[in-house]
Amino acid sequence: MSWFFLAIIAPFLYALTNQIDKALLDKYFKVSGVGTLLIFSGTLSILALPIIYFFDSTVFSIGGKEMLIMLLVGILNLTLLWSYLVALKDDEASIIIVFYQLVPVFALILAYFLLGETISSIQAIAMGIIIFGTTLVSFEINDDNNFKLKRQTVIFMLIASVLWALESVLFKYVALEENVLRSLFWQNLALATAGILIFCLIPKYRQHFLEAVKVNSKVIFSVNVLNEIIYMGANAVYAFAFMLAPIALVLLTNSFQPIFVFAIGVFMTIYFPQIISEKLEAKHLWQKLIAIIITGIGTYLLLIN
Repeated sequence: MSWFFLAIIAPFLYALTNQIDKALLDKYFKVSGVGTLLIFSGTLSILALPIIYFFDSTVFSIGGKEMLIMLLVGILNLTLLWSYLVALKDDEASIIIVFYQLVPVFALILAYFLLGETISSIQAIAMGIIIFGTTLVSFEINDDNNFKLKRQTVIFMLIASVLWALESVLFKYVALEENVLRSLFWQNLALATAGILIFCLIPKYRQHFLEAVKVNSKVIFSVNVLNEIIYMGANAVYAFAFMLAPIALVLLTNSFQPIFVFAIGVFMTIYFPQIISEKLEAKHLWQKLIAIIITGIGTYLLLIN
C-alpha cells in the first residue's frame, strides 16, 4: 500500500488548483477565463522541461511511437482542461469535482480493453454506485426545491472524465515501455506547444489573454505560476504512483479530492468569501455530502477488490 500514501498527495494538490481556478474565473476572468487559463496552463508547462531534463538527460531517446502517443496525451490533457474550465465557469468547484469520481470507472473500462486488466463483479457493482453518486449532483435544487438537470456541467465533465481516464491509460502504456520522466517530458512539451498554438491561432482567446495580463499582470502571473507548479507536482506524483499499482487503484485516490475541495470551499466561504463563495444552505450541503459519501463507498469497493 506504499503507492497509496504517495498517490493521496495528488488529490490534495489538485483540490488546491481547483479552488484557485474557480477564484481566478470569478474574480479576474469572468468573461475571458476559459481561454486565458487554457493558454496559461499550456504555455507554463514549459517550466517543467528543463527540470525534467536535469534529472534525465535521455528524454530525447524515446521511441517514435511512444513520442507520438505522449504528444497525444498532452493534447488530451489540454482538451480535458478546456472541458473542465467550461463546466467550472458556471458551477461550484465542489460540485464539478464529484464528476471526476467517474475517472476510475472509465479507466477500468479502458484498461480492460487496452491493457488486459480485469473487471470483477464487485467492481462492476462499485462502478454503478459511483455513477449513482455523480447523478445526485447532476441536478440543481432551486429555491422552490425543484430539480433541474445541469446539462452543461454533466456534458463537459463527462468529456473531461473520459479524457483523463484515456490519457492515464496511454501514459502508463508509454511509461512502462520507456520511463516516467521521459513520458512527463513529452507530455509537458505537447502541452506547451498546444498552448502556444492556441495563442497564435485563436484570436478571441489571444485577445482575452492579453487584456487580462494588461489589467492584472502581477497577480495573474504569480497566481497562475503557483497554480501550475502545484498542478505539475500533482501530475508527477500520480505518474510515479501509476508505476506502483494498477491505474484504476491509483485513480481511486481521487475519491479524496471532493472531500478536500469541499473542505477548502467551506473554509474559504466562511472566512474569505471575497475570494471563494459556495452555497452553504443545508440542502446544498447535504446534496454534496451524500454524493461524496456514495461515490466514496463505490471507490472503496473498487479499492478493496
